[in-house]
Amino acid sequence: MNLIPEIETQRLILSKHKVEDFPALTQLWAAESMVRYIGGIPSTERESWMRMLAYGGLWPLLGFGYWAVREKDTRKYVGDLGFADFHRMVEPKVTGIPEAGWVISPEFQGKGYATEAMQAALVWLKGQNKYRQTICFIEPRNTASIRVAEKVGYIIDREIFMNGSIMVLLRQNLDVI
Repeated sequence: MNLIPEIETQRLILSKHKVEDFPALTQLWAAESMVRYIGGIPSTERESWMRMLAYGGLWPLLGFGYWAVREKDTRKYVGDLGFADFHRMVEPKVTGIPEAGWVISPEFQGKGYATEAMQAALVWLKGQNKYRQTICFIEPRNTASIRVAEKVGYIIDREIFMNGSIMVLLRQNLDVI
């Protein structure tokens, strides 16, 4: 039995991470342009390895997690996307609520991949019939990511203080997907 479901969209495949994804994942998370709004510090190779291990570890613990996103035609790894519960120390408490996140490599941005993949991931999450809502946190200057969130149905709830910065908390009621 595969704990990590494979999801196909018109142009993409969401599937489990593979060791072969590691060089591209490392390059993605080492790019300053990618982490500008996600902590601001490029990841080391070890931090990227630990991230990839965590992606796989979320699934057996939570029943949801992160997928590797690949182009269907080329099978190229284009980024990471999915849900987690990071036990964030924020108010209001969000523990137990699937938190969405997505990163798409710069060379694949602007094609609508994040929106297409996130729509499919949300349909999958709703189909689990376990969760009433999902959230995401986005740095307010990350307007591209806020646009993706709004396109797939997230609504800005409020600004909160998290990890030393102001972030936008967005919510989505899964009953309306």
